[in-house]
Amino acid sequence: MDLATLIGLLLGFAAIILGFFLEGGQAGALFSLTAAIIVFGGTIGATVVSFNLKDLKRVPVLLVLAFKEREYDKDELIEQIVNIAVQARRDSLLSLEDSLEGIDDKFLKRGLQLIIDRIDTPVLRDVLENDIYYMEERHRTGISMFDTAGGYAPTMGIIGTVIGLINVLGRMSSPDTIAPAIAVAFIATLYGIASANLFWLPIAAKLKAKNSDEILYRSLTVEGLLAIQERENPNFIEEKLQSFLEEKDHKTERAVRRVKDEVA
Repeated sequence: MDLATLIGLLLGFAAIILGFFLEGGQAGALFSLTAAIIVFGGTIGATVVSFNLKDLKRVPVLLVLAFKEREYDKDELIEQIVNIAVQARRDSLLSLEDSLEGIDDKFLKRGLQLIIDRIDTPVLRDVLENDIYYMEERHRTGISMFDTAGGYAPTMGIIGTVIGLINVLGRMSSPDTIAPAIAVAFIATLYGIASANLFWLPIAAKLKAKNSDEILYRSLTVEGLLAIQERENPNFIEEKLQSFLEEKDHKTERAVRRVKDEVA
């Protein structure tokens, strides 16, 4: 499990609840079934309208992915690619077929199969980069669902508050009930803003970071496969991939910081 995601969510919600109690609030005042129905039901409903059913079915998988720890060991990948390059230069590209069974990475395995099948280098690059492109498009759609929900939630909170205030105006003849009714009305705004900034948008940002990491890993794989295809010196391949990794890591770090700034 990705502890950073879990700890961050718990810390965020705990801070709000603790701050509420420190101001003398009562636990019951934070809970309103009506506000929850309006905000969460309205947010989910509006998001469902914005996407097709096929994409929406992936939401549980995306949530699991956001909380799941997945390490992309790039150093291990480089070592594996270098070992494959050594075998290809020592024996032949066809000899790599015997090594396919021991490779767990489906993307790397597919690329090696294309090399064994004597696919031309430009075609090999196009095929692998298309795979990355369509993967990124799938991820982008999933991420945009959480971004969209994060945009709708505060608005649904305001709608809930307006509905609550309408009910308050209908009770003007009973002054004793006005103050509690106003408090309940504003709970909807709290639900909307809190859910957007402590759940929907942070989950989207986490998925963006994971997407960037996977793209980097696959891009590194593509460069390694193309070098194997060209029968380049294994030592040169290792040096090139290490320098490629350092450059891409810097770009990824800047991209992640930019995502966090946008969410903030």
